Amino acid sequence: MGTALFCFSIWLLLAPVPSSGPAAKAVQARLEARYRGAQTLKATFLERYSENGQVLRTEAGTAYFRHPGRMRWEYQSPEKNVFVVDGKTAWFYVPGDHTVTRAPAKQSSDWRTPLALLAGEMKLSRVCARLETALSEPPKTAGDTVLHCPLRGENAKPAEKDAVGGSTTPSATSAGDEVYLEVAADGDLTRVLFRERGGVEVEFRFADWQFNPPLADSFFRFTVPLGVAIVNGDSASESTP
Repeated sequence: MGTALFCFSIWLLLAPVPSSGPAAKAVQARLEARYRGAQTLKATFLERYSENGQVLRTEAGTAYFRHPGRMRWEYQSPEKNVFVVDGKTAWFYVPGDHTVTRAPAKQSSDWRTPLALLAGEMKLSRVCARLETALSEPPKTAGDTVLHCPLRGENAKPAEKDAVGGSTTPSATSAGDEVYLEVAADGDLTRVLFRERGGVEVEFRFADWQFNPPLADSFFRFTVPLGVAIVNGDSASESTP
């Protein structure tokens, strides 16, 4: 299964990020305010992985977030898989293969990892070199606004802590990678599109956001089942077709 998605480290940068114009700033403020106060989050998601315009994989399930920097992605379709970030380690479990891949969360390049921002201080300046209203990427839902977020690359200077583990880490992304964030009028995040150089796109669509559902900390810890082999490495490389 799984994804390819969402897994490079999220870190706080020293310099503030300029956003382009009052419209982008207003949408940014609405989005950050919507999620900043939540200790836990829950949403359904649809994930699409594409290369050169061709969709290679579509998956769906439920994502859970807990402050600080915990995530759990439960895939239900087309097969059951689990991706967990416990704050230190990223786990990707494929029951059908009887294997679990683990990697330090700060070093994971899985595309899902940046979404740990939802379970942190929710500051887009940590990942975006700048923010501007997207002109070339129309919203999928009428009334939404799409923000363009060119990602900070490996050469950007990190600060002393990040949203996942609390210490300085290099970015797993490279300059030129981009993110588009689709935001509803009420501030809900409805879509995230990751676009790499080379024609790779990973899209997440979110719905049915729940704020502060009861989610225990133990829900975001992964226990390796008996008989399951542990593979050390990058979960994204294990799950990318």
